Amino acid sequence: MNRIAIFADVQNIYYTTRQAYGRQFNYRKLWQKISQQGEIVAATAYAIHRGDDNQLKFQNALKHIGFDIKLKPYIQRSDGSAKGDWDVGIAIDVMDTAPEVDTVVLLSGDGDFDLLLERVKLKYGVNAVVYGVPALTANSLVNSASEFFPIDQDLLL
Repeated sequence: MNRIAIFADVQNIYYTTRQAYGRQFNYRKLWQKISQQGEIVAATAYAIHRGDDNQLKFQNALKHIGFDIKLKPYIQRSDGSAKGDWDVGIAIDVMDTAPEVDTVVLLSGDGDFDLLLERVKLKYGVNAVVYGVPALTANSLVNSASEFFPIDQDLLL
């Protein structure tokens, strides 16, 4: 059976679906779709912890679906900008998990992950699948994926 690991860049998916569609991503529907393709053996959602009630409800919903949640604190800089980047953490987890699975699923449009996908395909022979908003997903990420699935109306709330 196809062993699958899912890695969700929550901030990227939140902002790209909001920008492109004005709607939120449906993680439950994604889980149902992916689970038809094999056994989900690991699923991690990477998010920023701000401590508000809506965010806690969302995180609990993700846990109920089957995701492990990894949180980083929300950091407000003195210039007004914010920091909360999970790229390195996601990359480490993908590299650690890839030898144990057949398919790596990445939810992100961030082109910084293109080299990561190329590496795990080459080194571990995994199928590297990307879900992203087409207009807001880096071409380099699409090109590095074994398969690209557009996030469209079917995967939105």
